Amino acid sequence: MVDENPKNKIGESKIADHCPYCQSKNFVKRGIRENRYQKVQLYLCKNDECARTFTAQDVKGKHFPLNVVIEGMSYYNLGFSLKQTCSLLEQKFKVNPQPETLSEWIQEYKDLCRYERLRPYAIKMCKPKDTVEVVSMAHRQLYRFRYHRAKTSLMLTEFGNRNLRRLKEYLDAVSSETPHQYFAEGERMSEVRSKFSVADMIVRSKSNYANRLAAFVLQTVSENKARHEALQRFFIANDSVTVATEVPVYIRREDVEYMENVLKFKISDRPAADVDGSKVFPLGTITLKGSKKTIAFPRLLTGHIDLIQIRNGQVHILDYKPNAAKERPIEQLTWYALALSRLTGLRLFEFTCAWFDEKDYFQFFPLHVVKKLQSKAVKPRKRFVNFKDGTKVEVPREDKGKVVII
Repeated sequence: MVDENPKNKIGESKIADHCPYCQSKNFVKRGIRENRYQKVQLYLCKNDECARTFTAQDVKGKHFPLNVVIEGMSYYNLGFSLKQTCSLLEQKFKVNPQPETLSEWIQEYKDLCRYERLRPYAIKMCKPKDTVEVVSMAHRQLYRFRYHRAKTSLMLTEFGNRNLRRLKEYLDAVSSETPHQYFAEGERMSEVRSKFSVADMIVRSKSNYANRLAAFVLQTVSENKARHEALQRFFIANDSVTVATEVPVYIRREDVEYMENVLKFKISDRPAADVDGSKVFPLGTITLKGSKKTIAFPRLLTGHIDLIQIRNGQVHILDYKPNAAKERPIEQLTWYALALSRLTGLRLFEFTCAWFDEKDYFQFFPLHVVKKLQSKAVKPRKRFVNFKDGTKVEVPREDKGKVVII
């Protein structure tokens, strides 16, 4: 994982979308600040109470562009020495920061790049070039699977994560055992519109470390289509819990039938099986994105998970969604969890799903989507969630088609 980007553009920056001081979207361009290595667009806020000049990225006191700083920290955290990292930056960007300068960057952003606590142990396990396995997969379009071997092993040594070793077994086998033909034949999970019930579940809106990392990295991305790639490369090298990106997963029709008939999950719109299991109904129908026509449940569903993290005894499935507050990818993420659960043998309650952007982070448990509690009472009792600040929120017991976000 030394150089995956052939463009190697230096000094790129995203286009500003608001004033960082007053959040106003009323601003104009105000010239360019230029030094030896980069050109930075300046903006002037038109809010009379603010009227400050700003840029779309953190360049204050920076002699080198921010994307060079990020690449330097990523190479260092992969296990290269300060001197080796500076040599790689010179080869890639034709710039020559000194080791002392790189050390200052690492110290400045130490709070963001938490992998530094694992680095001393990881460099004893793998050589820098072998730390992250990178595999390009042509699954209708190009996906780049990344797997941090050392980080995964280290995370599983923590007592609370010891039950997740089957995830490592699956990730170890992705490069050699993935049935690539499935991804040419199956329907994509992101395109499926199934009929999951949102009763008995809530989505928690919270602030997460992923928001800070995304806001930091995306300062250097000028093209929207490059956002996922930039985030994945930074998370895998610098975040202490992200172990894999663009992970291929699939689930077969017979897997879904097993989950419904044996585990009693509510996945498709088929009638429920008899309590004693004497009757088994066929799977229901689904709708594809952009179409109102329903089709029979497909033989295969496939997908690629943006980010997988190991923390707090759970497998966290993360999906980056621009404008996350307006998105509701609950079905897509639930399918990812169902597929990964079936492929690894881990139970569904060991998974947590979330989608995020620079500002928002939304989290839910996929088990609550497919496993509905059966109440013997004629009218289900009300259920509440109590928070530390005293807030009390009712959990919906009926599916009204609207997601409750708290």
